[in-house]
Amino acid sequence: MSDLVSLPEIEAAAERIAGVALRTPLVRFPRDPAPAAAGESSLLVKAESLQPIGAFKVRGAYAAISSLTPGERRRGVVTHSSGNHAQAVAYAARAFGVKAVLVMPHTAPVVKVDACIALGAEIVYVEPTSQARAETAGKLADAHGFAMIPPYDDARIIAGQGTVGMEIVQDGPDVDVVLVPVGGGGLISGVSAAVKALRPEAVVIGVEPELAADARDSMAAGRPVAWEAEETGRTIADALRVQQVGDLPFAHIRAHVDGMVTVTEDEIRASMRRLAREARLIAEPAGAVATAAYLYRRAELPAGRTHVSILSGGNVDPALLLDVLK
Repeated sequence: MSDLVSLPEIEAAAERIAGVALRTPLVRFPRDPAPAAAGESSLLVKAESLQPIGAFKVRGAYAAISSLTPGERRRGVVTHSSGNHAQAVAYAARAFGVKAVLVMPHTAPVVKVDACIALGAEIVYVEPTSQARAETAGKLADAHGFAMIPPYDDARIIAGQGTVGMEIVQDGPDVDVVLVPVGGGGLISGVSAAVKALRPEAVVIGVEPELAADARDSMAAGRPVAWEAEETGRTIADALRVQQVGDLPFAHIRAHVDGMVTVTEDEIRASMRRLAREARLIAEPAGAVATAAYLYRRAELPAGRTHVSILSGGNVDPALLLDVLK
């Protein structure tokens, strides 16, 4: 348990990212007409779509790059990502005047790739598998001396993402249930560590698409379980197509997370639509899954008066958003 990220580490990360990452608001979702099983409940949405890069990933990326030595920064950084983490690394690297090389699947949404290029990063395209991304990034780091900024399996990243959970409890001290999207597991690791340290009685639930439910299977099996890229590639939630949660995130999930639920593709789309129309918040598919769990799977959730769903990102392809809003 000693290798798990602690609250002091999260607090230190919060100091490093202050003034860079936005302290995002908890936006009250308009009351849903269907009451919760154990009485009325309310939903607050943690709007990470309002971050300067449109996703929570700026927290971990900036926390990690800010912790590098000046010598490490001079050599540049490399990462692998389907989009939001890549954009976050590009953003943080530019802030420090650091070269950034981003290994991305050739299937990454154009809106995310364009944003990375606009930030001055170099893109290296690979096949859409976790292995191809990680191996290529590792080879580039070895060949050029780049510092690796992993997307989720890293204590510095987890501490940065944990600031989301710290803010949730500080701004909503009566929170009962926190709903967190799960891809590689960095966000739920940091959020659960912070929430359990500050409000142990709160319940933390991970949310995944049914078509990419490797974390659910991992939690059930007691060990990380991998899905094939062809399987996870079916979900509209491109940011959650990670084939297997990281080792360090899985240790946090075992220690701090109370359960996993899954949502359908239709429920993800409906939640994107409702977030836009009712809460005036733009969510990419991955960003909508936690809210979808509250809106459509509430019978599977623990009872509580105050739920918080993390809207992890809003970098949605305009054509997809138009289709969803129809």
